[in-house]
Amino acid sequence: MGKVVLAGDIGGTKTHLALFPEGERRKWIVDQKFPSSNYPNLIDIVKEFLATRPDDQVIASCFGIAGPVQGGVVHATNLPWVIDAVSLAKEMGLTKVSLINDLEANAYGIGALEEEELFVLNPGVEKEGNRALISAGTGLGEAALYYDGEKHYPFPSEGGHATFAPEEEIEIDLLRYLKKKYGHVSFERIVSGMGLANIYQFLVDEKIEKGEAKAPDPQVITEKALKNGCAASIRTVELFIQIYGAEAGNWALKMLALGGVYLGGGIAPKMVHLLKEKGFMKRFTGKGRFGPLLIDIPVRVILNENTALLGAATVAGQNE
Repeated sequence: MGKVVLAGDIGGTKTHLALFPEGERRKWIVDQKFPSSNYPNLIDIVKEFLATRPDDQVIASCFGIAGPVQGGVVHATNLPWVIDAVSLAKEMGLTKVSLINDLEANAYGIGALEEEELFVLNPGVEKEGNRALISAGTGLGEAALYYDGEKHYPFPSEGGHATFAPEEEIEIDLLRYLKKKYGHVSFERIVSGMGLANIYQFLVDEKIEKGEAKAPDPQVITEKALKNGCAASIRTVELFIQIYGAEAGNWALKMLALGGVYLGGGIAPKMVHLLKEKGFMKRFTGKGRFGPLLIDIPVRVILNENTALLGAATVAGQNE
């Protein structure tokens, strides 16, 4: 029987669990991905996963979950789950289970990354200071790392749900279009997988670009844009990138992220070269008098899709 740490990255699309050897934070023994929507709750997934390793003794665990954690309880943002740390600990026979926001988990995971797992979008000027993380995937997550002069301390936010602020005429039209659909229009409604579909549908419905009557899956939109497959897909990705850059710049200013900005999530790694070509940094730095400050901020794309899992393992290890 081996002592292990259980770490999990819980998202609206998939739940990724892994067991790490005691004292190890980067290489797991075994991992498995589960389609989140196929299960009524997290504990059923955990039990199914642990049943494959009956001889291992879980000594600590941490789960990064998309949603605000309050008092050890989280109502998952994109799942009909309510997850309670005390109940999980009781079911697993542990004294403590840690629940943290999924972007907070990503922030903890940054420290475990190798240089080749980061794509440099803007080299900037290396400085000590706060760091900011923004991740477009199923939703839009934002977190930051406060720097006290010696060490970085990750903390979560729900900044992705802040109100979208358009800058160009087409974005104003997009806001009007989405307000009819949602009422409140957050940045997540645009800078995310659902956002790609929303932008595409707007362009087609308003007869700005030609495309399919119903927006295809976000992955298909991205693939078509990369292959110059259709005008609506290409324009969708261009708008997505520009608005992503604008909000990343907003977040960098709010966090005074002189130590760097990191793009996480599943979308950015698939379009790193388009991010360079289609105006991300132009909108990132387009903040008037504070443009020179933003130009100096390093911007990197996280290429390792398991960063949140590594971060959850790091936090779990603190409870060993």
